[in-house]
Amino acid sequence: MTRGVNPHAPGSAHLYVGRTEIMATVTLEDKPAPHMRGMKEGWLTAEYAMLPRATDNRQARERNLQNGRRHEIQRLLGRALRSSMDLRPFRNQTLYIDCDVLVADGGTRVASILAGHAALHDFCDRLIQSGKLSDWPIRHNVGAISVGLVGEELRVDLDYAEDKVALADLNVVATDTGRIVEVQGGAEAGPISTADYTRLLEAGVASVQTVMKDLTRQLSVIRGLE
Repeated sequence: MTRGVNPHAPGSAHLYVGRTEIMATVTLEDKPAPHMRGMKEGWLTAEYAMLPRATDNRQARERNLQNGRRHEIQRLLGRALRSSMDLRPFRNQTLYIDCDVLVADGGTRVASILAGHAALHDFCDRLIQSGKLSDWPIRHNVGAISVGLVGEELRVDLDYAEDKVALADLNVVATDTGRIVEVQGGAEAGPISTADYTRLLEAGVASVQTVMKDLTRQLSVIRGLE
C-alpha cells in the first residue's frame, strides 16, 4: 500500500492485493447530500469503476452509465466505509470515495474497501496535521476479503480462476477486532450446509483480521505511531 499518490486529492491510496490493483481517492465537497440537509452529520458515498484493460479483454470504458453490478458494488463500498467513520465533523459536507480498478484478478470489491479505507486514513491524517480537525474521526478499521469453496477446499482471497469454479463464495466485511459489518454471497452450484457456511464466515473474519493487522501496521508507521 502506498498513500498520498494523487497530488490533487486530499486523500489517496494505491493498493495491491495479489495481482488486483486499486487506486482510491477521497474528495470532500462543501455540499450536503439531499437527504442529509439539516442533519447533525455529513455523508459518505462511494463510486467504483474498472479501466478498459483491467481485464484480459478490453471492456468499453465505464462513463456515466450505471449497471447492476457496478451499482451493487458502490452501495457495498459506501456502507462499509460509512460504518468506520464518525461523520459528525463533516456536517453539511459530503465525502466521495472513488475506487478505480487498474488491474483485476478477482476480489475487486473487497480490495476497493481496503484501498478506500487506506485513502480515508490519508485524508484524516492530513486534516489532523493541518489543524483542520482535532479529533480522529475513524472509529474502527474496516477491511474485507473473499472466501470460497473450491471443490472441498476452503480458499481465501479467490483469484478470478478460483472464483469461476467455486461451489460457494462470500465477501466478508469486518473490523480488525473481528466484528462483522456485512456478508455478501452464497452457493453457486447448489445448496451448502450451515457448517460449510459457518466455516467460510469464520475463515473470512479471521482473514480480514490478518490483512488488517498488516495494513494497520503500515498506516500506523505512516502516522508516526510506531
